Amino acid sequence: AADESERMRKVLENRSLSDEERMDALENQLKEARFLAEEADRKYDEVARKLAMVEADLERAEERAETGESKIVELEEELRVVGNNLKSLEVSEEKANQREEAYKEQIKTLTNKLKAAEARAEFAERSVQKLQKEVDRLEDELVNEKEKYKNIADEMDQAFSELSGF
Repeated sequence: AADESERMRKVLENRSLSDEERMDALENQLKEARFLAEEADRKYDEVARKLAMVEADLERAEERAETGESKIVELEEELRVVGNNLKSLEVSEEKANQREEAYKEQIKTLTNKLKAAEARAEFAERSVQKLQKEVDRLEDELVNEKEKYKNIADEMDQAFSELSGF
């Protein structure tokens, strides 16, 4: 009987040590999961801040593009009026041809400016799309990390339930 209780005492000690080691491991996993979740939250906040800045930049670029477009329309209208006035006032055909070439060059310049403004607007839209993809990826990563955290917490709850049953 003494041998039996000694053997039982050793079995219980070994089980207690094993449970303590498991609890330590679970606590370490919980700390790691919390750290990962905090890191993911920090990264998400950083990306959200960058996205807000890029959206503000995009809005300003779109406003500049709209302003440029309206100025182009005004200048083209002004150019048309000036062209009509010049044609009626010009005496020699050579002067009229020279001025016509100048106006074509201005139209070309204004068209190039319009294309540049449109290119900036497209670049800004692409940047917003890229950042949105990154935000979506980070949100997915956050959901995954939260799921890992929940699983670890569930395992710890189960382990504590098992331990309290002893």
